[in-house]
Amino acid sequence: MISRRHLLQSTSSGFGFLAFSALAHQAAARDAANPLAPKTPHFAPKAKRVIFLCMEGAPSHVDTFDHKPKLTADDGKSYSGGGRGRLFGGKLLGSPWKFTKHGQSGLAISELFPEVAKHVDKLCLLNGMYTDIPNHPQAFLQMHCGLFQFPRPSLGSWVLYGLGTANENLPGFVTISPPNNNGGPANYGSNFLPAIYQGTKIGGGGFGGAYGGGSAGVSNIKNPRQSTKDQREQLDFVQSLNKNALAKSGENPAVDGLIESYELAFRMQAELPKTLDVSGESKKTLESYGITGGGDGGRFGGGALGGRRGGGTDGFGRQCLMARRLVEAGVRFVEITKGGWDQHRNLKEDLANNCESVDKPIAGLLQDLDQRGLLKDTLVVWGGEFGRTPYAQGTDGRDHNAKGYTMWMAGGGVKGGHVHGRTDDYGHEAVDGKVHIHDWHATMLHLLGLDHEKLTYRHAGRDFRLTDVKGNVVKEIVA
Repeated sequence: MISRRHLLQSTSSGFGFLAFSALAHQAAARDAANPLAPKTPHFAPKAKRVIFLCMEGAPSHVDTFDHKPKLTADDGKSYSGGGRGRLFGGKLLGSPWKFTKHGQSGLAISELFPEVAKHVDKLCLLNGMYTDIPNHPQAFLQMHCGLFQFPRPSLGSWVLYGLGTANENLPGFVTISPPNNNGGPANYGSNFLPAIYQGTKIGGGGFGGAYGGGSAGVSNIKNPRQSTKDQREQLDFVQSLNKNALAKSGENPAVDGLIESYELAFRMQAELPKTLDVSGESKKTLESYGITGGGDGGRFGGGALGGRRGGGTDGFGRQCLMARRLVEAGVRFVEITKGGWDQHRNLKEDLANNCESVDKPIAGLLQDLDQRGLLKDTLVVWGGEFGRTPYAQGTDGRDHNAKGYTMWMAGGGVKGGHVHGRTDDYGHEAVDGKVHIHDWHATMLHLLGLDHEKLTYRHAGRDFRLTDVKGNVVKEIVA
């Protein structure tokens, strides 16, 4: 389908003015009728959908996916490599966990991720990541929206705007357990894009919460007072008023979005609860995600809901399984947030608990997607807003580090068993194959068949895009 956006961006189509105007009018009518309809990407995509495993709080890269033997060897020595190290005594802190090479690729992975390590040949490690500000609110917003200085649409909203969705009865962008802080709803909002492109929130809090144990749902999705027939009649009346208002006021994206969101919400009442219900999955599948029904225990203990200090695999496992069910049903972008990675102290216990709570679920997700033939065109992304320092904060903690950290991707057209970029010998700063957050966004869009320089929206007199005026595709990681 040719969308209005694609027609307006085309400068060499060869259409005469009248033919172009007629097609543009038809495309505009289709877009207004169903702004979530599937759209043609700019070029052939490697990936069709995204699952973003967002680790809020910034996990320590030097303890998980960025092996630094010299840091271990120099444990306890003074560090004068910049940052705020002097404030905390400037002592290097070697990782308490061993790194072992895995798979045919021989990538070194921490013992904190024994299950994910079994899928190392699917992973593409971005060890040269860096961002602008080592503060959670700004970095978290930049990771989601490209900028933190001004309100902007989120990554998921841009993807949905550019590609539409494959299931008209489900939201195209879903966020599971998003945090209430660090920008809150702005991280899944559509901002100046039409409201229909904002994320649908399931659960909340980012630390597992009431929805971590599997009671996930959308607030007010059921009407306790009206039958489906009565709701339809009421909605038809309300929509007639909305359309009359639109006819009088002229084109209004806010009203257009409201009309479509009401219709989508009505359709979701029947479809979404079934998609989120994992009770029909086989025992083998549930176990592969670490879903046991209890949630406590595990290698490092913890509670059932996967809270700030980790806590079993049940909660995050259910969320990962829901993500698989959502993308399989046609949802374009799913984000799952796991909070509690801000280890300024109690690193050994808290980081271990957090990794325990996500390791088996993530491995189960990768395995399940692969077995179902979905991984090849599903881009799975893992990481947080920045990394941690190689020097100690206190005796058992690490400070914020925006100069160098790790994120990884799997599936969706990236090279498996591959490492791109590196930090210095202590893991403090990216020194080779550097990937800024703008480059990360540009690369994700590229894998989805979208040119980040062409995916624009006219607002306040100029064209805006996710990557602002920056960003380069990291072609070295594309399979």
